[in-house]
Amino acid sequence: MFLDTVFTNIGSSTYSFKVYNRTNDDFTIPSIALERGESSNYRLNVDGIPGKSFQDIQVLAKDSIFVFVETTTDITQQTGDLEFLYTDRILFDPTGSQQDVDLVTLVKDAVFLFPSRDENGVVETLLLGEDDNMEEIRVEGFFLEDDQLNFTNEKPYVIYGFAAIPPDRTLTIDAGARIHFHDQSGIIAANNATLLVNGEVSSDPELLENEVIFESDRLEPEFSDVPGQWAFIWLTAGSTGHVINHATIKNGAAGIIMDSNDGGPDPTLTITNSQIYNHSAFGILGRTANIRGENLVINNAGIHAMYASFGGTYNFNHCTFANYWNVSFRDTPALAIDNIFVVRDEGGNITEILAENLVEANFNNCIVYGNENLELGITRAEGTTFNYNFGNSLIRFNDFNGQFSDNALYDFTNNSLFNNVILNEGPDFKDPSENELNIGENSAANGQASTPTMGTDILGTPRDMTAPDIGAYESIIFEMEEN
Repeated sequence: MFLDTVFTNIGSSTYSFKVYNRTNDDFTIPSIALERGESSNYRLNVDGIPGKSFQDIQVLAKDSIFVFVETTTDITQQTGDLEFLYTDRILFDPTGSQQDVDLVTLVKDAVFLFPSRDENGVVETLLLGEDDNMEEIRVEGFFLEDDQLNFTNEKPYVIYGFAAIPPDRTLTIDAGARIHFHDQSGIIAANNATLLVNGEVSSDPELLENEVIFESDRLEPEFSDVPGQWAFIWLTAGSTGHVINHATIKNGAAGIIMDSNDGGPDPTLTITNSQIYNHSAFGILGRTANIRGENLVINNAGIHAMYASFGGTYNFNHCTFANYWNVSFRDTPALAIDNIFVVRDEGGNITEILAENLVEANFNNCIVYGNENLELGITRAEGTTFNYNFGNSLIRFNDFNGQFSDNALYDFTNNSLFNNVILNEGPDFKDPSENELNIGENSAANGQASTPTMGTDILGTPRDMTAPDIGAYESIIFEMEEN
């Protein structure tokens, strides 16, 4: 029995199996015990009784009993390696007709980062501001120390609460780093703080990829694609100069939340060659943000894959914004653009509607698609600057009821807004339910991107110089799976 991959000193999930008596007679198992005895790091519960060894366990005729197993292991008391296999056996009747169940757990060492507690057990918090009633808004969290501002690839990092980048400091995350978040945890960039994620594409396909991965601290396979396991990366107003390259951000409430921009002409966030998957609300939520993205893939979000809200500046090239969310009901588009902010009171009543200029929102060579008919949403406040353009892009917008036929925001014949746009033709994704957004040889995106072009796609594949493909991936021929 394989019990998870776990971090040192973090308990595994509880696993179980049944012991059956398939005969017509009651029988008693003389002994059930862990081979390592009381020194074992595994814990058992046999038929409702906790322990590490048990005597004379009765199993009634045609009945069964449950055995539950879990473990917590300190890697420093074992080999001193960064990871090792911890094993034991459950022995049934070792002095008679012995049977056994092998237990195996992969244990990983890690760097643990968490808020401190005072002598009264009160957890350290971060002040985020005040609410409408002038009450302080605080979250459990801590500021990273100067010697913690470089995350390397030597060990995984496990974060409890919000790890905040202090003002005027930079958190640098090296290629190959693995960042794991506990429930309700994340990263916050404070005023004038910077996040640099320096992932790389591996030049050797036999080597472990050098991308940077942000995910939860639940390592069991059944949690590998579960949304909402942690909070988000929050780039607060006043933070600056963020660069994310070759990263995967998955399974949170939101991948990236970006408030405002730093006021300069350059993007406050540049995100390239990255993937954002399985978030219960948003892939990226930008509020009056300044974001540049290229070779970016977002899929599976409970509300919007990409939400360019409350105005700002957005420039995306060769990106794939998809939403094949199937965890709950969704009627919101994969990509939403607006320049308003609705203020509500505690009762949900609208008290104020604010507006900011949409300086520009340019989407070139992008795919906007999903499992809803309308995967693009645009809302404009009257009397404001509102500049947007889609060029050489593939968009799903099946307005079957004609509700937007007279809405100038969706006039796909207007070349100043939609230039060389392909509507409602299939992208031929490999398997969007598994976040495989590669496009195949039958994709409507093939050869339809703007030229001249240069560079590579998200995988490092050179773009076709004369007929590049729309989206983050150059197309491939899918291999047929054997039955």
